[in-house]
Amino acid sequence: MEYMGTSPEEREAQEAVRAAYSAHYRRLVAALYGLTGDYSDAQDLVQEAYARALARPRQFLDVADPEAWLRTVAINLARTRFRRRRLFDTLVRTGRVARQPESVPGLDPNRVALVAALQQLSRPTRETIVLHHLADLSVHEVAETLGVPVGTVKARLSRGRAMLATLLDEHAEARPAPPPPRTPAKSENATEAKPS
Repeated sequence: MEYMGTSPEEREAQEAVRAAYSAHYRRLVAALYGLTGDYSDAQDLVQEAYARALARPRQFLDVADPEAWLRTVAINLARTRFRRRRLFDTLVRTGRVARQPESVPGLDPNRVALVAALQQLSRPTRETIVLHHLADLSVHEVAETLGVPVGTVKARLSRGRAMLATLLDEHAEARPAPPPPRTPAKSENATEAKPS
């Protein structure tokens, strides 16, 4: 593809970002969705991470692991949004701002339950669970990404799994049982076959 009015470094960075987008976008969105509980927020955060990569071409080209760099940028953006949202929630509680009702049409109940359960975990535990189970990072990669010891990651994973199991069991018990399958009713005019 021909880029007009750009330096060779900018073109190389754009190609690197394009390649990283093709290779990592879906995994990054899945990881951020687990972290934020909001698919459109996850997409926005990952897009912003890619935009920042394009804004810093030399830095992005020098990165050894582009996916880790993008994930770290997106997680930091999510943390910033979390802090801003917490401030907004304070404004709502004090009555200075009215909250708009939220609706999410057409989501699978199990996915909704998982995201709701993830949101009940502490932020550090949720980040650890999402990076390990949804972004498919090893324990060592999670530790490196979050800047914590491996033992901390293992403890968060253990506690987080136990908490998720409890939360998801409670959700399953709260759901009504599916109705029994319907059997066709016998017709009143049906006649029994007589042996001959």
